[in-house]
Amino acid sequence: MENQKINFSLRTDLAYDSVKSYESSVINGLIETKEVIKGVEITKHIVKEQAREILNKAPGIYYTIDINEQNYHDHNISKDIENIVAGVLLELIESRNLKGKKALVVGLGNANITPDAIGPYVVDNIVVTRHLDLNDELHSGYSVVSAISPGVMGTTGIETYDIIEAVRNKINIDYIIVVDALCSSSIARVNKTIQITDTGIQPGSGVGNKRKEISFNTMRIPVFAVGIPTVVDAVTIASNTLDYVIKYLNLEYNNMVPSVNKLSPNGIGIEYDNVEEPNSDVKEHFLGQIGLLNQEELKVLFQDVLTPNGYNLMVTSKDIDAEVEDLSKIVAWGINKALHENFMEEI
Repeated sequence: MENQKINFSLRTDLAYDSVKSYESSVINGLIETKEVIKGVEITKHIVKEQAREILNKAPGIYYTIDINEQNYHDHNISKDIENIVAGVLLELIESRNLKGKKALVVGLGNANITPDAIGPYVVDNIVVTRHLDLNDELHSGYSVVSAISPGVMGTTGIETYDIIEAVRNKINIDYIIVVDALCSSSIARVNKTIQITDTGIQPGSGVGNKRKEISFNTMRIPVFAVGIPTVVDAVTIASNTLDYVIKYLNLEYNNMVPSVNKLSPNGIGIEYDNVEEPNSDVKEHFLGQIGLLNQEELKVLFQDVLTPNGYNLMVTSKDIDAEVEDLSKIVAWGINKALHENFMEEI
C-alpha cells in the first residue's frame, strides 16, 4: 500500500467525525469547546474558512450532542435531552436576532423508509401556528411556525430544494429549520448523536446521493439544520470492527479485560473509542501486514474489496423503529421549546 495513492472520501455528515479523522491535533481555523449538561457531553466546533477544505465542511457553527451513554427511551432523560436541544437551537436563533420571528420547519427524508424517516416524524410532532396567526388567534408566548415534509425526489419527481424555495417565496418566513437523517463514519454514533448547525444541509451527501444545498447561500435567509446519524456503510463497519478487535486483543494480552467479561453471555461493554491505539508492533503481531495499515489505508482496502461487487451496503440498527420514533419526538419537542416560549422549561 506504500506506493498506492490514497483516495478515500470520508462518508459522514458529522463535523465531529471529520475533526476526529484528521491526524493532527491542531487544525488551523477550528475552535473546539466542550461542556457537560446532566451527563450529556456537548461539543461545539466553530469552523472558519481556513478549515473548510481540510474538514470538507462549510464554515459555521456545529454542535454535537453525544447521547451515547443516555437511555433516551426513559421519560425523564428524554426531557433532559429535549431541553439541551432546545437550548442549543435557541442559542443559534438568538445569535441571528431571530427569536420570536417566523419559522419554517422542514422534515427531509422518506417516511416509508424508517432510517430515513427522522424528518417526516419530527414534522408530525411540530406545533404549527401560522394558521392561528392568520386568523388573529395566536396567543402570546407562541411564534409563527409552519412545517412541511416535502418527501424525496424519487417519489415526487421534484427537487427538494425547489419545493422549499417555492414555499419560502409564497409565505412570509424569516428562517428555516431543516431536520434530516444523517450518515456517520463511526458505528458508535448511530442513533447516539444529534448534530445542530447554522450552515444548512446538503440532503443525501453522506450516502453519495447529493441534492441541491439548502442554506443561507441558496435560500437567502438563515437555515439551521438538525440531524441524527441513523446509518453507516459496510466499509465503516469493517474498519471499526477491526480497530475494536485489535484494541480488545491488546487489552486482553495485557490482562486489562475484566474477567467477568468472559463469564457474561453478552460480555462487558468497553468504550473502544476511548481506548489508546496499540503500537505498530502489537498490531503486526496480531494481524500481520494488515495490522500495519492506518485507518485510511484500511478503509481504502475494504472499499476496493466491497464496492465493485455492490457489497458496500448502508446498514442501520435492528431496533431502528423504536430508535427513530423516540429520537424524533426528542428533536421535535426540542424545536417546539426553542420556538415557543410557553413550551420552554428550565434548562
